[in-house]
Amino acid sequence: MKILMVLTSHAELGNTGKKTGFWLEEFAAPYYVFTDAGASVTIASPAGGQPPLDPKSDQPEFQTELTARFKSDKAAQQALANTVKLETVSQDEFDSVFYPGGHGPLWDLAESADSIALIESFVRAQKPISFVCHAPGVLRHVKAENGALLIKGRNLTGFTNGEEEGVGLTEVVPFLIEDEFIAAGANYSKGPDWQPYVVEDGNLITGQNPASSKAVATALVKKLKG
Repeated sequence: MKILMVLTSHAELGNTGKKTGFWLEEFAAPYYVFTDAGASVTIASPAGGQPPLDPKSDQPEFQTELTARFKSDKAAQQALANTVKLETVSQDEFDSVFYPGGHGPLWDLAESADSIALIESFVRAQKPISFVCHAPGVLRHVKAENGALLIKGRNLTGFTNGEEEGVGLTEVVPFLIEDEFIAAGANYSKGPDWQPYVVEDGNLITGQNPASSKAVATALVKKLKG
C-alpha cells in the first residue's frame, strides 16, 4: 500500500493576526494507522518542506497517545519536515490519498489547481480518496468525470457550522463547509459536534472533525485491503 498524505502550507488565520496550519492529531493518528498497517507513506504540501502546525493543536488538551508517539518519533518528524512539493507528485505512484485538516486547507488547498487536478486524477483512476475535518473543503471545486462538481449528489461530511461557531471562526474562514456542500447539492450529513462521524460513499471517505481522523484512516486501510 502506498498512501499520499497532503498537508496545507497556509499559516495565516485570515486577518486575525493569528496562526493556523494543519491539526497535529489529524496528521499523527492517520500516519500511524497507515504505517502500522504496513503502508508506505509520502507526505506532500504546496510549498514543500515543513508544513505549518496550527499552534492550538499543540496545546495539552488536544494531545493523544498518537501525538505523543509522534513527538518521540524522529523518523516521522523528519518525514514531516521534508514534505515533497505537491506539484511533483502523481496519482499513478499511489494507491490512495488522505488529506488531514486544520483550517489551513480552506485557504490554499481548496483553491490549488495542483490539488484539484490530483484529486480528479485519483477519482478517474477509481482509487480511494479521504479527507477529515476541514480537509473535505478542498473538494469544493473538484469535478467528476461528467464535468459536474464531484460532491453533487454524494454522501459526505465535514466540519459543521456548529463546530466552527464553537471555535469562534465563523466570520474568519473563507467559507463554511456545511453551507458550501449543501449549496453545491451534496448529501451532507453530520453527527453530534466533536464526536466521531465518518461517511463512506464508494471511494470517497470523509470525517467530520478531529475525533474522526483515526476512524477515517482505518476505513481507508480497510478499503485498500479489500
